[in-house]
Amino acid sequence: MSLPKTPSFRLDSKRALITGASSGIGLGCAVALAQAGSAVTLAARSVKKLEETVDKLHNLGLSANALEMDVRDIEATQKVVASHGPFDILVNSAGTAAHSLAINTTEQDYDAVVDLNIKGAYFLTTAVAKGLIQEGKPGSLINISSQMAHVGGIERAVYCATKHAVEGFTKAMAIEFGPHHIRVNTICPTFVRTPMTEPTFANPDRVKWLEEKIKLGRVGEVSDMMGAVVYLASDASSLMTGTHMLIDGGWTAD
Repeated sequence: MSLPKTPSFRLDSKRALITGASSGIGLGCAVALAQAGSAVTLAARSVKKLEETVDKLHNLGLSANALEMDVRDIEATQKVVASHGPFDILVNSAGTAAHSLAINTTEQDYDAVVDLNIKGAYFLTTAVAKGLIQEGKPGSLINISSQMAHVGGIERAVYCATKHAVEGFTKAMAIEFGPHHIRVNTICPTFVRTPMTEPTFANPDRVKWLEEKIKLGRVGEVSDMMGAVVYLASDASSLMTGTHMLIDGGWTAD
């Protein structure tokens, strides 16, 4: 009897594009993929914000470069992806939120969140997939979603709507791209300490509420997402597509 062999988590010879890579979860994903052997392209609206991270990765002997990209500009994004791709791995971590009670949501806030979280994510994912299909290459496309894609939340109606939409197009694209051996999945974090969530964590009452909702009794850290992104990007998850990884400390277990 021969023993089964554990699939590799290594990403050597792979190229990864990570948007929203200047801070938070996107930054953590970029570091994780680089440490696993991938050549990482860090993308954000300002290359200047990425330079320090790229330099630090270079100092570790890792392959990294910076790319200016605003995923809300669909035509420009498609051109940039076409000219710099194909990318074997996508981590779509660019996102925003505008929290308010639903009855107080402005049209401007609604449009801003939808344009980035849905429209930008949708067309970035298809742009990377198109490059892979043209080259006949497999790939792993990962959208950073949220636990709020599976539950509701106070003052988060628009954000929840966008993340539910990401889950929807992820499933549809997984079906469409499956014959090309391109996988599409999401990572759904709970509340994670990042620059974007600083206002939430500055409120002691809100932190108390979070810790009560999260069954493990603590909020998320960027490092909690890093193993998951390597898993989804690697051959270790080769049969996973059209689904999600909830990293929520048990929030949605109720």
